[in-house]
Amino acid sequence: MKYLIAGLGNIGAEYANTRHNIGFVVADALVREGKAVFAAGRLADVTRVKYKARILVVIKPTTYMNLSGKAIKYWLGKENIPLENLLIIADDIALPTGVLRLRAKGGDGGHNGLISIIEHLGTTDFARLRVGIGNDFAQGTQVDYVLGKWTKTEEEIMIPQVKTAVEIVKSFVAIGVERTMNVYNTR
Repeated sequence: MKYLIAGLGNIGAEYANTRHNIGFVVADALVREGKAVFAAGRLADVTRVKYKARILVVIKPTTYMNLSGKAIKYWLGKENIPLENLLIIADDIALPTGVLRLRAKGGDGGHNGLISIIEHLGTTDFARLRVGIGNDFAQGTQVDYVLGKWTKTEEEIMIPQVKTAVEIVKSFVAIGVERTMNVYNTR
């Protein structure tokens, strides 16, 4: 059985270690744990990780956040992966820093990556792991905050949460979205 795991972020050194790139960070941690390495692919860096007799096609779109849907749609089709086996990992300013929430479906929450994915897939019925980055910014400074680097305090919160996010991804592929939500969303 195959799954598409897509960590959202922006490519380029200027975006490394920014709040908006937490999807890339989680994807990197998953791939490291699976002893795999990303390679350049069409519209995304891509690799495969095996977990419990399942193949995880892990991608980091290289389209920039606002066009993430192009990469997701392409890789779902190329790998012939059903929509129920798609998991998107994205930042969320509506959640406090470090809070993790898995959802089976839902709206875009104003997130440009999710907007693009919904637009390209024509549905909101796909799983997403929302990683809280907080919203400690003044009115009109959201872009600077989201594209800003983590503070030392935030990093201390996020490091163990990245490990938990990887566990959530593995649980998603092993026991499904509903059971994984029951285990992790109650914490």
